[in-house]
Amino acid sequence: MKAEDLLQGHIVSHHLKITKERNAVLRALIDATETERHVTAEELYQKMKKKGSPIGFATVYRTLNLFCECKLAEQRQFGDGHARYELTYNVGHHDHLICTECHKIIEFENLLIEQQQDKVAKKHHFTVYSHKLELYGLCSECSKIQNKGKKR
Repeated sequence: MKAEDLLQGHIVSHHLKITKERNAVLRALIDATETERHVTAEELYQKMKKKGSPIGFATVYRTLNLFCECKLAEQRQFGDGHARYELTYNVGHHDHLICTECHKIIEFENLLIEQQQDKVAKKHHFTVYSHKLELYGLCSECSKIQNKGKKR
């Protein structure tokens, strides 16, 4: 099933309208996340505006929330005060490293971490439906800058 089909199924099942604006926001989100993976509603709106789209910010914002409802996307908070949207359709589970200085977001997968989480859940007779692992610190570039400042 394609992302467009998933969205249309959700819209129809909730008696909403399929609109060209919703499809345009979906295409823009797919395009944006190919390079950036995590975009704010404002960033997506600006990208669409640059390409000549007449769609307003409120429509982009509401549509992104609709995508979250139908599990096409997920809203994430990475500690910088901005809600970011990540396309989750056809994307495998991954976790994040977040630089607290430059706000770079690095995605990673680690089977050992996943196995350890499963062991902990099993030990506590806990059923896990989902999880989010976010590690905050400094990326290599920001660490180098910080270390240069300390040597002076």
